[in-house]
Amino acid sequence: MTDSIPDTVTNALEAVPVEGATALEAGAGVGNGTAGLLAADAETVYSVTDEVDHAETVRERCPAATVLQANLGAIPLPDDTVDVVVAHGLFNVLPNETAAAVAAELTRVAAPGGWLVIDDYGPHPSDSRIRRLFAVENALAELAAARPAYVFYPADELRTLFEGHGWTHERTTTLLDPVPWTQEHMDAHVDAARRAATAVPDEVADPLLRRAERLAAEGADPTGRMYSLALRHEA
Repeated sequence: MTDSIPDTVTNALEAVPVEGATALEAGAGVGNGTAGLLAADAETVYSVTDEVDHAETVRERCPAATVLQANLGAIPLPDDTVDVVVAHGLFNVLPNETAAAVAAELTRVAAPGGWLVIDDYGPHPSDSRIRRLFAVENALAELAAARPAYVFYPADELRTLFEGHGWTHERTTTLLDPVPWTQEHMDAHVDAARRAATAVPDEVADPLLRRAERLAAEGADPTGRMYSLALRHEA
């Protein structure tokens, strides 16, 4: 398990008092944050996701963690119980109103003096292929489900959101610059655009899909920044 933990997770947890803590990964995905917390010797680790396949993946990968299949707006834990919260690559999939609700819920479960570590991607340069590809995917997602697939928040925007809930900023660091987007990433996002397009009329979807395919055919586009934001809960 330790060998498969991304360096971005390990580096983001440096200087955070994880050992012996009660910790939580918000939006578990494949469980990279959960694995990082266990490797850093957290005493209790909760892994929260509302996706069935993600929950199964994390249970298999991290049997020492407690997987909670739940919405992040209603985490089934008492108030003031979590010492360290990790959100690794979470907020980029949350639109504004959902991000605000999740921020309030993470604040509720955080213990006084607890830590929050947010690792995420900043906005991409306007001339990058990956930004234009995400724009196509977002357009199809908006047409299909009335919400974007991705929102790339500047670090200062998330800092301000949590400071409004009583958190104190400790540090912001760069984890990747540029982010090593690969051809596999490009192709995966074209596939995601195709899935969204199934709910969109062909005359609208087809030109967007052709644009996505052209962008991916131009090749990988390493660009942009991944940051880590650490805050403490003083309430």
